[in-house]
Amino acid sequence: MTDLARCGTTRRVSGGGGGEQNDLIAGLLAQIAELQARIRELEARVERVERERDEYRKLYLLTREENEQLKRGLIGQKAQRPPDNDAQLSLAVLGWMLGEAALAAPSTTQQAVAGHTRQQPVRKPFPEHLPRVSVEIVPPEVEREGLDAFTVIGVDKREVIERRPASLVVVEVVKKKFVRKAEAGLLHTEVLVGDTPDLPIPRGSAGPGLLADTIVKRWQDHLPLNRQEGIYRRDGIELNRSTVCTWHAELAELARPLVEAMHADALEQPYVCTDATGVLVQYPQRCKRGHFWVLVAPGKHVLFEFSLNHDGAAVDELLGGYTGVVVADAHTVYDHIYGPGKATEAGCWSHQRQYVLDALVIDPDRVREALACIQALFLIERSLDRAPPTERLRTRGERSKPIVDRFFEWCDQHREEALEGAPLHEAIRYATNQKEALQRFLSDPRLPIHNNISELNLRRQAVGRKAWLFVGSEDGAKVNTVFVSLLASCAMHRIEPWSYLRDLFCLLPGWPIKKVLDLAPANWQTTVQEPATQAKLEANIFRRATLIPAAHSAAA
Repeated sequence: MTDLARCGTTRRVSGGGGGEQNDLIAGLLAQIAELQARIRELEARVERVERERDEYRKLYLLTREENEQLKRGLIGQKAQRPPDNDAQLSLAVLGWMLGEAALAAPSTTQQAVAGHTRQQPVRKPFPEHLPRVSVEIVPPEVEREGLDAFTVIGVDKREVIERRPASLVVVEVVKKKFVRKAEAGLLHTEVLVGDTPDLPIPRGSAGPGLLADTIVKRWQDHLPLNRQEGIYRRDGIELNRSTVCTWHAELAELARPLVEAMHADALEQPYVCTDATGVLVQYPQRCKRGHFWVLVAPGKHVLFEFSLNHDGAAVDELLGGYTGVVVADAHTVYDHIYGPGKATEAGCWSHQRQYVLDALVIDPDRVREALACIQALFLIERSLDRAPPTERLRTRGERSKPIVDRFFEWCDQHREEALEGAPLHEAIRYATNQKEALQRFLSDPRLPIHNNISELNLRRQAVGRKAWLFVGSEDGAKVNTVFVSLLASCAMHRIEPWSYLRDLFCLLPGWPIKKVLDLAPANWQTTVQEPATQAKLEANIFRRATLIPAAHSAAA
């Protein structure tokens, strides 16, 4: 029996009476109001369930599509680009945010292009420093009749590039012993012998040029030692991988003070960028998972560290005591280094963009505006690439800040309707948790808006990992970090790595430890121009053997 039926029965039994009728009417009205409230609650619940159903349907379709791609063996691109049909990303929205007519939707009107003449390609001459072999071609008639019967009336020349096997040079060190003629035959005669330049590995059989070559091939060109073994065998020398591995371990100890000095100098910079990637470490039963960390002081150093665990202790080893700004992702392992008197956190808009792109696939209508905001921020930063700090700070305040504010307004607007666990919810949650860190760049013109420089440098390890699959031991991983730090820093300062390492190994054995930072790639161009450094390099007989002879031509 319903509540209304029970009320009617009560009315018939109780009979008339004005006060009782008023009470009955009041009760009926209260029950009607209660029923109306319950109806509204049920309607809201139905609406919420329908919305969740739609969200789950989107997730189901996305999961099914990803499953089909996995079945076909397809791997999607890792570049942060929107799908083809969303590539323009509402240019009108971008134009409104940036206040620039140049970003308005492109017109379909065809424009006339002035005619031009296509230039014929010009063959680039070969470098002058390469050795040259001159070969003279004579017609058969001239060979038969002799040169005396002909007169040369012209010459045609062309150059063809060829390759010889890699040049390995054996440096035979001959140390003659001398005594003065006046002292010959005496019991105590002074014997004079010249000093041999120090080798990077004492009593070793490899010179600085060969050692540098094995390091560049292993960690710049990503050639594992077994492949190098075959390459050197084709060049005519048996060079066992175990021997090269031992060389690298000893050289790492020689170069470690330099890398440690670079690390200490990086922690003196106003801001650094950091990230990590996983790597397998060989163990007797099964491989364990370790981690390579990168620490970038933009414009100064690129440094790598290794740890077996991805935890706070590893972060302390990398950033212990640092009080500047750390540009990193939102991983919890960094949380303990932030705070008063400690480091300051700066967020990465590339990470935020990836979350938004993940949501764009299944919810384009709601996500397009957020992605347009992020794209606008990157367009502004691209225009400020070479701007002075004062202009960068002013432009960020005038143009970037309103876009950032609009982005977080969008987050607040869609927070309630985002289904927990869905890509949209994850994008909004990341933005909300990182709100202060993501806005840090607005008040500091030195800071980048992303951590892409760390990601790019970590590619060195990721590309190499495809070739060597795992590191042989924890000690081997630490040897890796020493030389990858030097090679990555060379790339930052556009220094040719083989020549740098060759000269570094010539200088390090006798270099003062207090001035070791002068040998870092950041200071190399200055140090190598000093007369004292030039004299040391020119006096090294092993280095001289690696130089290309002055005469570039030879007889055929």
